[in-house]
Amino acid sequence: MPLPELIEIVPLDKPICAEITVPGSKSITNRALILAALTNGSTILKGALWSEDTQIMVDCLKQLGFEIKVQPDPEEFCNRTITVHGLGGQIPRGGTADEPLELFVGNAGTAARFLSAFVCLGDGVYRIHGVPRMHERPQAALFSSLRQLGYRVDSANDRLPAIVYGTEGHSHRVVKPLSAKFAADLTLPGAKRTCTVSIEQSSQFASALLLCAKTGDWLVNVVGENAEESPYVAMTSKMIESFPQKGGEFQVEPDASSGSYFIAAQKIAEPPTQMEYSEQWKTEVPTQYLNSITVISWPDSGCQIDERFQFFPTTGALLHHFLELGENPFSVDLKAWDKFVWDTPDNLKEAVISRNADLGDSIMTAIVISPFMDDPIRFTDLGRLRLQETERVVALRTELTKCGARVEEQGDTLTVYPSKLHGAEIETYNDHRMAMCFAVLGLKVPGIKIRNPSCVKKTFPNFFQKLATAQPKGLGVTILDATTRRPLGFDELFAD
Repeated sequence: MPLPELIEIVPLDKPICAEITVPGSKSITNRALILAALTNGSTILKGALWSEDTQIMVDCLKQLGFEIKVQPDPEEFCNRTITVHGLGGQIPRGGTADEPLELFVGNAGTAARFLSAFVCLGDGVYRIHGVPRMHERPQAALFSSLRQLGYRVDSANDRLPAIVYGTEGHSHRVVKPLSAKFAADLTLPGAKRTCTVSIEQSSQFASALLLCAKTGDWLVNVVGENAEESPYVAMTSKMIESFPQKGGEFQVEPDASSGSYFIAAQKIAEPPTQMEYSEQWKTEVPTQYLNSITVISWPDSGCQIDERFQFFPTTGALLHHFLELGENPFSVDLKAWDKFVWDTPDNLKEAVISRNADLGDSIMTAIVISPFMDDPIRFTDLGRLRLQETERVVALRTELTKCGARVEEQGDTLTVYPSKLHGAEIETYNDHRMAMCFAVLGLKVPGIKIRNPSCVKKTFPNFFQKLATAQPKGLGVTILDATTRRPLGFDELFAD
């Protein structure tokens, strides 16, 4: 039975003691699938995420002719062990100019961008397309770079759908001949095809090219804001360096942004107080129980910027304590955090958190729980959130305001003030992160209702099951069908 169209989260009213597993990282899984297809031999990906986005990538690779075996993961229901038989850079199947091979990428940005570069290595013609929202998302910088490398990419508006022409044996693969000078340069010993790619709109453009650069013999120059420090480009580079070159095993880390929802639950859930009899005082006294939520195998490689979310503070006192830490036990570089606190004209302390430098996708979780902070928080560098599954900056402001929060939007910045929140019906805009962030809010605020909760299938299909599972493997949350007020059973909470 599918998830109802509208559900309600019932706030927690008892102490939490839980150890949660979360599925593998989508970003790492889809990068690993491309790298595995490029190796010469079989690679076993352990702990790989099995959700809509990664299933799309697997389906596309199978459509391209790769042999892929998918097996259950005994530790996490939404993970798989995936074995990919790589062919050393060869792509088995390709279409023709008259009948391109169709690749449907849904609304998966990583699949759309990574496959656009990947199929350039093939001997064929490929048409890449997705859902309407994916056709609105930017691709121009990537297509421009592929054309600089000499490949033909046909697109009416430099977005999807697009037709990409592979590299070998096709007279139609380049619209115009390469210049005589460039063609001569490519014949020189050690010469490479060269391109420059901007990551102003998405770091996935650079990652797409870097994943295929060695096989394609490309030299990729990355430019744009924070190009040298982009956490997702750094993730790609680290994976290329550590990935088994001739097959073998690769462990996918748990997804830190998925783990952020449970870390946030611990930060905002008020420890309940119960009356208990005291032998010392010979009467009942109020006793407060502390919450304890652990995300098992929290990543500590430095590969995911969202690892830092566990240090996100929720009170002014914690904020100052946090700034004095210097370093954390997982050796994540937190030097960027030293700019957090500054004085506003009225001497009110305000924290400043950047999506680019401080948090990645988990900044959405931080934004949603920030009304519970003692002081305002200014979230900056949010421009890329506008270009993802939905216009996330506007969506966050709109839905938080519905709940009674004071939120100010200026440019690509949201400032969220301490606020008393109330229940509301949350529109998710078919965006998985909107659904999960506001579900966390419902653990504290009565009356939070989530519309279209099944959109979590994109990255975390069993998210609501994790909330509802009894402790210690879940939080023991009651989730209602908001229309009938009926508590939902475990099997009804899976998003498919």
